[in-house]
Amino acid sequence: MRSDPIRADQPLAPSGVGSDLRALRKSRAVTLTDLAAGVGRSVGWLSQVERGLSEPTISDLRRLAAFFKVPLSLFFGHAETPEAERGHIVRRNAGRSLGAPDGGLTETLMSPDLGGAFEIVRSVFDPGATLSAPQTRPTEEAGYIVSGTLDLWIDEVQFTLSEGDSFCFRGEPYRWRNPGDEPCVVIWVIAPPVY
Repeated sequence: MRSDPIRADQPLAPSGVGSDLRALRKSRAVTLTDLAAGVGRSVGWLSQVERGLSEPTISDLRRLAAFFKVPLSLFFGHAETPEAERGHIVRRNAGRSLGAPDGGLTETLMSPDLGGAFEIVRSVFDPGATLSAPQTRPTEEAGYIVSGTLDLWIDEVQFTLSEGDSFCFRGEPYRWRNPGDEPCVVIWVIAPPVY
């Protein structure tokens, strides 16, 4: 256990941060040049971070998290994972939080990293939570309702889904609502990764 405080300029790159940064940048179609300008670092340094040759400081990770609008904790998902499990296993309660739970949706990344062809997200929709404006992403998405009820509109066609139901859509506008009195838990698979 650390007894000394962590300084903001102290290198503290968790294992896997470079590959996660590269996957996040590519999934958002952000160039190294644009990212460098957005976080105040050089293209060369960012390239080295992505290849595991340089370590970002806590301040760097904060700027990167702010740029991509993801929580800082996204970059620390590998810290407690045993070496043999990295890239393969995510244990219960070890997923990384994605975004703030505002709007009644809490999301947890259940994929071991962001470098694969898809990502697995555990989404918990609070009772009454609604995404009222349709979203469209250049992805293929599928989900499985673990518990609760979810109204899902795909291209403005409404479906009411319950425990055990599943869905799939590709690049179509979608929105959702939890019409129930209990949280709705969905395992959501997205390809390519968007977080």
